[in-house]
Amino acid sequence: MNLLKKIFDQEEFKIKPPVLIDIGASGHIHYSWKKIAPYSICVAFDADNREFKVDDSTSKGFKKLYTFNALVSDVNEVKTNFFLTRSPYCSSALKPDQEKLNKWAFAEKFIVDSSIQLNSTTINNALKQIGIDYIDWFKTDSQGMDLRLFRSLGNENIKNILGVEMEPGIIDSYIGEDKLPTILNFMSGNGFWLADIIVKGSQRISNKTMSNISASSFYRKVISFSHKKSPGWTELLFFNEIMPSFTKREFMLAWVFAIIQKQYGFAYEIVEEAKTKYPDSIFSEMMKKTKYLLMFNLFNLNLLKTVKEKISKMLSLD
Repeated sequence: MNLLKKIFDQEEFKIKPPVLIDIGASGHIHYSWKKIAPYSICVAFDADNREFKVDDSTSKGFKKLYTFNALVSDVNEVKTNFFLTRSPYCSSALKPDQEKLNKWAFAEKFIVDSSIQLNSTTINNALKQIGIDYIDWFKTDSQGMDLRLFRSLGNENIKNILGVEMEPGIIDSYIGEDKLPTILNFMSGNGFWLADIIVKGSQRISNKTMSNISASSFYRKVISFSHKKSPGWTELLFFNEIMPSFTKREFMLAWVFAIIQKQYGFAYEIVEEAKTKYPDSIFSEMMKKTKYLLMFNLFNLNLLKTVKEKISKMLSLD
């Protein structure tokens, strides 16, 4: 039997399936969740201006999928102001900081076309509505509000969450936004370690500068695309490492999360700790699988790349 299926066939997951929160849902299964989606409940938030409702009519690959057509807020409000920007991916409940953004090539994407009011809800209120009182993986891309939404869950919920994904800014894009340093400090101070970071960005060259160089819109675009990118925002993944407080269910699920993210060393730590608390054969199988993956990982391309880099440094005359 497939080990993943065997884990999710355990009684603990029949009673409490994994709960995944997706704020800023894109309409498809998040890549990291593909293997666990059939065993999981997903609660997704998709802001629009229709009458507030929750849709549970389709699973879209999940065991159960609830979609709230509402903006997520950290405070109890029926309606929340929302700024519609030239690029829909930059729209936010926070107003773009156009003065700071004007130094950057992608500034026009943040120009506010209009401001509207959207139906809003808190995460806790939404979960109460569908009868769920726990979260296992929290994913948000809320354009500057990631940390305040996470903190709105309350300490009791936060300490039991196993995986967290956020996309905070590095530069000033929104007025009053939750930026990278604040999030790193909060997460490390609450028992989470940074498992992955992807830095993304734009070019530090203003549209005014590009216009001074060339009147052609074509050449301005070429100048922008050819210019070196600078860090602007990040994609972060955190894991909960307060393992002494884990239940058997949390040990199993934390291990699954670590494995699907290829954090095999952390997976080993999890199952090693679990075996000291729970004499269950499932953890012996998980340990065997972890050792296999650690050994198999020796032969992947990352190792060859690392060896090549080490040799190049050793042979370098610099």
